[in-house]
Amino acid sequence: MAQDSVTVIDNRTGRSYEIPIVDGTVRAMDFRQIKVSSDDFGLMVYDPAFTNTASCRSSITYIDGERGILEYRGYPIDQLAEHSTFLEAAYLVIYGELPTRAQLDQWTRNITYHTYVHENIKRFMAGYNYDAHPMGILVGTTAALSTFYPDAKDVDDPQSREMQTWRLLAKMPTIAAYAFRHSHGLPYVYPDNDLSYTGNFLSMLWKMSEPQYKPNPVLEHALDVLFILHADHEQNCSANAMRSVGSSRPDPYSATAAATAALYGPLHGGANEAVIRMLLQIGDKKNVPEFIRHVKAGERKLMGFGHRIYKSYDPRAKIIKRTAYEVFEIAGRNPLIDVALELERAALEDEYFIERKLYPNVDFYSGIIYQALGFSMEMFPVLFAIARTAGWLAQWREMITDPEQKIARPRQVYTGLRRRDFVPIEERGKVAVA
Repeated sequence: MAQDSVTVIDNRTGRSYEIPIVDGTVRAMDFRQIKVSSDDFGLMVYDPAFTNTASCRSSITYIDGERGILEYRGYPIDQLAEHSTFLEAAYLVIYGELPTRAQLDQWTRNITYHTYVHENIKRFMAGYNYDAHPMGILVGTTAALSTFYPDAKDVDDPQSREMQTWRLLAKMPTIAAYAFRHSHGLPYVYPDNDLSYTGNFLSMLWKMSEPQYKPNPVLEHALDVLFILHADHEQNCSANAMRSVGSSRPDPYSATAAATAALYGPLHGGANEAVIRMLLQIGDKKNVPEFIRHVKAGERKLMGFGHRIYKSYDPRAKIIKRTAYEVFEIAGRNPLIDVALELERAALEDEYFIERKLYPNVDFYSGIIYQALGFSMEMFPVLFAIARTAGWLAQWREMITDPEQKIARPRQVYTGLRRRDFVPIEERGKVAVA
């Protein structure tokens, strides 16, 4: 009997099976051999929401939720947030190593060259209603990009994958800024390729009549940090969507649109908006004790606390908390920070939340910063999507070149009725009389 294995005894038949353990996992297909008869389909593993199922092997992001560790390609997130830029971190996430100076310069040029979108994209976006949600505009326009770049369909061509990687990273901020300007009835601002990645994004958002927009370096850096923190986060809902849709081999614009749609949901990219709404409802830090009582009674939800993965303090939340004060020095103090700090203090001192390992996550403070920077809550998931595009592309590229991956096709446990004979419409609904 192999040491790295688990023995399963089927109490229905008395048979035992030896299942190999590799990298701390067992293969679900190994359970198919467990049958009660020769015509039995075999045992399946039932795991709603993939709470304990690994769908791939990945070398991109490492998370230890118990100890609050997040690493991109082995580099701790706090070191990257302190020393790196978003484009440098994006290069790391996608290619696996930090770039040399020459590699970073070329990478930056490649992305900067593709920041403009086709003029027809502007006309396409102009067709959205004035009050269309910016995230809905982003989803639709990202999908529309696939019609402008038919070469993107050749996903098995490494050169094509490179080109689409540059295009998507370059154009997502442009589309996002256009969506923002559209929702405010403002004319679109063309990219300024003399600015940094985040500086150019701020220019496309806020530029008015000045000849050239000059971003505040503190706010520019803060946005860079926020983008780095959101670049990837393992097999989350949107990354899973990117991989699942991408497994059928469409162009990456279509797969990215699907990932963006997954991010749109309030349980994913919209979570920081829910935090802001909660803090606004609390209103004042003096109301925190009453709110805590309602949460413990099951009458309210504590948004921005707890995480499917993290069972300790989200390392990203600590970095964002520091960044918030840097932003406040320039943009003014967001009064909601006082409510947030008091809520965090009260929760972290309460045994109810300590026992449940509920600690602040990345969404608890990010919305406060975005609001201080002048973004409406509707823009929060859009900002998230710009940064997460780097991770989606890394996940997609890894999936495309993984020989073990096939088109995603989960099994199901069928709970419906079995064979029934067709009933003519005239006889349906009649009650059988004994």
